Amino acid sequence: MKIIKNMFDSRRKHFVKGGKLERLYPIFEATETFFFFPAHGTQTGPHVRDNLDLKRFMSFVILALMPPFLFGIYNTGYQCHLASALSTDFISVFLRGIYIVLPLVIVSYGVGFFWEFVFAVVRKHPISEGFLVTGLLFPLTLPPTLPLWQAAVGISFGVVIGKEIFGGTGRNILNPALTGRAFIFFAYPVRMSGEVWTVISGKAVDTFSGATPLALAGLTAASDTVETFLAKSGLTFSKLFLGNYPGTVAGTSSLLCLIGAVILITVGIASCRIIIGGVLGMLVTGFALNLLATQASMPYLSLNPFYHLVMGGFAFGITYMATDPVSAPGMDTAKWIYGFAIGALTVLVRVFNPAYPEGVMLAILFMNIFAPLLDHFEIRLRLKRRIVNVG
Repeated sequence: MKIIKNMFDSRRKHFVKGGKLERLYPIFEATETFFFFPAHGTQTGPHVRDNLDLKRFMSFVILALMPPFLFGIYNTGYQCHLASALSTDFISVFLRGIYIVLPLVIVSYGVGFFWEFVFAVVRKHPISEGFLVTGLLFPLTLPPTLPLWQAAVGISFGVVIGKEIFGGTGRNILNPALTGRAFIFFAYPVRMSGEVWTVISGKAVDTFSGATPLALAGLTAASDTVETFLAKSGLTFSKLFLGNYPGTVAGTSSLLCLIGAVILITVGIASCRIIIGGVLGMLVTGFALNLLATQASMPYLSLNPFYHLVMGGFAFGITYMATDPVSAPGMDTAKWIYGFAIGALTVLVRVFNPAYPEGVMLAILFMNIFAPLLDHFEIRLRLKRRIVNVG
């Protein structure tokens, strides 16, 4: 490491102010801090000490993303081999998953960091480490069959429109990864919805039609229940919880998202208020709709609310997207309301909008917009409770 440190020290003079490569200093600084922690210290008091800088903050999030990410690689390869009648042994399945998923991740990071570099050079500010998480979150919310050029377009929209036009990391009101996914969903709906979720290997076609659990739930006949119809299709509650079915790369396993949530809450990154509030909002709304259900109503109204928790990408969204500290509220009560509303809206979108079976993405983006307002009202209420200075 000393050799690398000396290499950076000897070339720093070309990138600092007055150097011939001054405009490229953000790239130099980002590369150096990838290898070493920043050595800058506060020169005047008062000093505020904290062992959690932005780089380490993002490192914890990436660590918590590893369980659903690694399972997503395995599940993608498993679904591919299962549909292609190939061997389903772990090694071959995992390697196939890497072959399918890794290009999406590489494109996301490559294109996203390109825009980060461009804006850092133009605005003359350091490159934010925030994209380390966004660049991984975005491909994990995509179907593995998405063309790479569409992934590039989506991450470009998420970084430029979802973050940089607001001023960069810390100023954006929308989650950049979800903004990019929403753009892809509405710009190329055929690739983001419907029944195309599994890659086929060794055949003339490259995709395989197979409905996701949410799509199947919307097809349930009036004479049947959603739970029974899913079970007939091989999608029991335990299988939905484990996540071994076609879907987005890392959004199927509620179990592994739960592990990620425990990690983020334990290290103080994610707010348990948002996550628990989201779960409560989903369950309360689901039970309320059950009370409205009749024999003549749509089967989705009578769906067991706990199925909503394990179907689709709710677990992934409430754990990794809704808890984004930039786009989520900062006040405690506001976090409860924010999480509860996300859970409730997710159920309402799923039940009453059959054209769009998954609701968590729109629910989070919608509540991102209201997050500052929730903080504003809580602050106003707290100020009203203060004792008036009568001295």
